[in-house]
Amino acid sequence: MQQLIRGRVLGFHADPSETDDNHRYIEDGAILIEDGRILAVDEYTVLARPDLAEIDHRPHLIMPGFIDPHIHFPQVQVIASWGAQLLDWLNTYTFPEEARFADPDHATRMAGLFLDQLTAHGTTTGVAFCSVHATSAEALFSAAEARDMAMVAGKVMMDRNAPDSVLDTPQQGYDDSKRLLEKWHGRGRQRYAITPRFAITSTPGQMEATGALVREHPDCHVQTHLSENLEEIEFTLSLYPEARDYLDIYEKYGLLSDKLLLGHSIHLREREIARMAETGSRAVFCPTSNLFLGSGLFDEAGLRAAGIVSGIATDVGGGTSYSMLQTLNEGYKILQLRGQKLHPLQAFHWATRGNALALGMQDRIGTLEPGSDADLVVLDAGATDAMALRMERAEALAEELFILQIMGDDRAIAQVYVAGNPRKPAAQPRNGRQGKSVRDLVESAD
Repeated sequence: MQQLIRGRVLGFHADPSETDDNHRYIEDGAILIEDGRILAVDEYTVLARPDLAEIDHRPHLIMPGFIDPHIHFPQVQVIASWGAQLLDWLNTYTFPEEARFADPDHATRMAGLFLDQLTAHGTTTGVAFCSVHATSAEALFSAAEARDMAMVAGKVMMDRNAPDSVLDTPQQGYDDSKRLLEKWHGRGRQRYAITPRFAITSTPGQMEATGALVREHPDCHVQTHLSENLEEIEFTLSLYPEARDYLDIYEKYGLLSDKLLLGHSIHLREREIARMAETGSRAVFCPTSNLFLGSGLFDEAGLRAAGIVSGIATDVGGGTSYSMLQTLNEGYKILQLRGQKLHPLQAFHWATRGNALALGMQDRIGTLEPGSDADLVVLDAGATDAMALRMERAEALAEELFILQIMGDDRAIAQVYVAGNPRKPAAQPRNGRQGKSVRDLVESAD
């Protein structure tokens, strides 16, 4: 069955930091969907037909759904735990919480609630760390499959420097991961990520097992952490004294490639930057987490100049919000402190097509290209009284995007479509805005 989603439509086809020809915006546009895929995007008058079911989201803005390339599924109930720095936070909050995910009933309940939070905040694809227990990954993949939601995830592999309740062994980590990826990788919209938590919690034996999995399954993503915190780096190098630097540990075991997602990547040495660029390894910026844990300031411009592709992510629960809008907000501020700029067009490209590029999944998600999965977010820049008041003075698309980026949260998410299916209850229009474009609103305000 075909349906037509009508509204103001915005999609990116290039990076705004590289070219002015980067997006397509249609004031009265429509997206034609069939069987969870996008068939066409054009002016409403071009696509409208009497026989088509229509959903009218005017004057809201329709974009590809947000992509979150680094988030911790088992940390949903420790988000907003009073902070220490990274290693203390892990030992005090994270590891005890993750031990609860050995219980299949608990993991199943949390998986549904976790995905509810993602879609409520406009995120349609996540790259998730599960707990060490295979039950947690089974629960998350099962819940995502039931919603036809694209998910990249894996059980963490960790065999030291944590309580016994969240440890496996090199063999168990290998066996559990292999069973899970053989069951779930490529099944519908699910993909597996081989997931050594980080070098601190993996012995050389477990890193060898990780490397074996990567060699056997080169089409799987690999996710871990790198150079988030100075104390973490010092501890890591004490555990691997033969390593030239932190990245060298992952390099020794054959993990570096364009499938490798390196969360944080803040305190990098010149050799590490060069090797990441040479191998295509991805950095993932986690601004709310970096601020909350006092980890440091990500160097987006420096990594870009070196040729490194970066994603931007929430990192819940060290991160403080499921909202990619709030993630872009804090990312803007961190880059300001770096003397760098994050233009709103660049920001929204980053959260959609940019993150899809970082994952190598831009053929299916992150754009509005025909053939892509119909994962969409509908944004209301007047969702709160304060936003509506500010919108009265907005005269350009970039201004509207920046209002969403700085003032928006889950209240600005009017609707979310996952494979063409709406995931939020229909909201009533605010302040008589239904049927009026932003230009109409500006003119009437004047």
